[in-house]
Amino acid sequence: MKIVLQRVAHAKVTVEGQQAGAIGKGFLLLLGVSDTDTEAIAGKMVDKICKLRIFQDENGKTNLSLADVAGEILVVSQFTLYADCRKGNRPSFAKAGSPELAKGLYEYVVERLKSCGNRVEHGIFGADMKVELLNDGPFTLVLDSGEIC
Repeated sequence: MKIVLQRVAHAKVTVEGQQAGAIGKGFLLLLGVSDTDTEAIAGKMVDKICKLRIFQDENGKTNLSLADVAGEILVVSQFTLYADCRKGNRPSFAKAGSPELAKGLYEYVVERLKSCGNRVEHGIFGADMKVELLNDGPFTLVLDSGEIC
């Protein structure tokens, strides 16, 4: 599982001109599922996200978690995080999870994130989505289950 996490002042996702999800201060998560991912892996990733301390405290240090700042989360599925561009000029997505696996784990992650006590919004799995955000910092992290789990 790969997640690009961006600390945002606000973010939204639209599908066919209709807003599917929007948040204020918090995390925008671009979520990619591989063909070897499981609920156990997804759970560990969610635990890490819920505990990350990347918001500034009163001294300007990144010491505060999402819960500490009453932050929100916007989750957007992003199978292209598993693009393999080593051969030729057209990416291969052979390592991306099947749509059935990916959708199930995407929905699992959304529900697990809600259990952290934060407001969670999300896009529509498999849809052509437009994502708008104001990156705060900018502060962007790449979380890879191969390195975390």
